Amino acid sequence: MRSEEADQSYHFHVMKRAIEAVDHLGPQASLDDLARAVGMSQAHFQRMFTKWAGVSPKRLQQYLVLGHAKALLENSFSTLETAHAAGLSGGGRLHDLFLRWEAMSPGDYAKGGAGLTIYWGWFDSPFGLSLVAGTDKGICGIAFAAETGEEAAFDDLLGRWPHANFVEDPMFLRPWVLSAYGVKAEGEVPLYLIGTPMQLKVWEALMRIPSGQVTSYSELAGAIGKPRAVRAVGTAVGRNPISYLIPCHRALRKSGGLGGYHWGVPVKRAMLAWESARAEAS
Repeated sequence: MRSEEADQSYHFHVMKRAIEAVDHLGPQASLDDLARAVGMSQAHFQRMFTKWAGVSPKRLQQYLVLGHAKALLENSFSTLETAHAAGLSGGGRLHDLFLRWEAMSPGDYAKGGAGLTIYWGWFDSPFGLSLVAGTDKGICGIAFAAETGEEAAFDDLLGRWPHANFVEDPMFLRPWVLSAYGVKAEGEVPLYLIGTPMQLKVWEALMRIPSGQVTSYSELAGAIGKPRAVRAVGTAVGRNPISYLIPCHRALRKSGGLGGYHWGVPVKRAMLAWESARAEAS
């Protein structure tokens, strides 16, 4: 019999291909077009997709267009203020993850990871192959290789911790990753962050945005008490080392445009669509 994890990995692969098909074929693609793109019958594809995403393929098609991002932004004003007032720091995310984070000291930050052992491994995710890294204190990096490639993802990790000792050990990270990607409830997911004080404030603000909601860079700037530092805030968002768990994909331009994304705009669009679909379903 296939294990639950093997089934989840299979679903990740199928749904990644399905999202790519929806994105490539456009909102006018029929159910038959999408089913053929992933090599399934219409009935089987509809059933699997709806079970995984919580909504029909047609509904996800609507989420993947830019108009959805604009509508989210228009109807999610003061997202950060509301979430903070409701005590939602880190809450409202997929699978009710409990994130506990701590940052390295300024001295350790300056050392570039010298004397630190970082474990890493490749894992399937809802958004393609991902590189996950962590120390004994928690996850310190998540990168997605679907658009950029494996080499670029690994080079990004090495560049953030140039003097660390890297050890390939996916089993060490496995419990945190299973919980992070919703395969199994394995308890809290600890994070170990490297960044400047400004970056840490921005990343903490990002973790207050509920799943299925978005905010603007200008609102993020206001939330950390620096309303004129929109450009600096955008840079800090782009330097987020732990994609998805620190949801930088939920930050949009004030116009409602998606803006850039370190791991590719298609990945960002897929994350927003998936979260919105699951938020609606729940």
